[in-house]
Amino acid sequence: MTDLISVANLAGVSRATAARAFSDPHLLKPDTLQKVLAASAELGFRPNHIARQLRTQHSTTLGVLLPSLLNPVFAQQLQAMEQQARRAGYGLLVATSDYQADREAAIVEHMLRQRVAGLVLTVADADSSTLLPTLAAAEMPFVLTHNVPQQHDWPCLCVDNRRAIAEATGHLLALGHRHIVMIAGPMRQSDRARQRYLGYGDAMRQAGLMAHPVIEMPSHTQSDFQPLLPLIHAASPLTAVICSNDLLAISLMGAAARAGISVPRQLSVMGFDGIALGEQLSPSLASVVQPGALLGTRAIDRLLHPSSGGGTERLEHHLRLGESVAPAFYGSTSGKHHATHG
Repeated sequence: MTDLISVANLAGVSRATAARAFSDPHLLKPDTLQKVLAASAELGFRPNHIARQLRTQHSTTLGVLLPSLLNPVFAQQLQAMEQQARRAGYGLLVATSDYQADREAAIVEHMLRQRVAGLVLTVADADSSTLLPTLAAAEMPFVLTHNVPQQHDWPCLCVDNRRAIAEATGHLLALGHRHIVMIAGPMRQSDRARQRYLGYGDAMRQAGLMAHPVIEMPSHTQSDFQPLLPLIHAASPLTAVICSNDLLAISLMGAAARAGISVPRQLSVMGFDGIALGEQLSPSLASVVQPGALLGTRAIDRLLHPSSGGGTERLEHHLRLGESVAPAFYGSTSGKHHATHG
């Protein structure tokens, strides 16, 4: 039976270094870690992780809490996290909250019973969470993703949601749109959506226009077109909608087609997330693109190598110009439209 000394000899390292590759992989240089792991794989060496954890109280499992895996932006992030964690010698324990804040504490408690070494979390509302102060007081390492805490200095990774939506709204305004609304899922379940709504309001007010109240949808992925119909058929018709995420935008585009409303001729639709599926639609979806894979990679890096003081790390976003957005058209909805500039 292959032992750790054989692995160390093949990798050209000491036994202590080989042992560290399985107990504290983040302490080794990447090339040294890869040599030990390659030697282990070649010799068929399988360390007894369970026995080691019981003996050392050390875990090589990280907990991950996400709102959902139905949204590809979270799935992309998770894949990047799994790959980055595996390179560092860690595995993931994953759970979803279905956007329910009251489930978050129970999920994390279960992860802690499994003795995870740290947590990557996306919670409903970082500032009102009772879970995060408890974790901080217990000195349990955690990193937030997507959340945008305003009152705490929790370590977090996100794009500048407010600025991103302000830029997307500004793009619609530059195309002549004046009657623009924002739709979102239940706002209490997403501090990100609330920041995005603030950004929409910033751009509208800067243009001297009224920011309409957010139109809440039944869920974060399913739209209800009925609240928009009176606005579309009004004397000053609605011409553009900004959605708090891409799945909501895709659902809205389908609902518009079923209602006989042409996208983008009668209604421009802007999403947020930049999922690949949006590019495969016809018309393709215009969207604010988040770097999902980079966010996942950086989350694992920050968890395993925490920077002093925590705080927010903002990643770059960009606007994807899809076919679901076009210059504003005003007039009747019968097809006799004319472009309006200004």
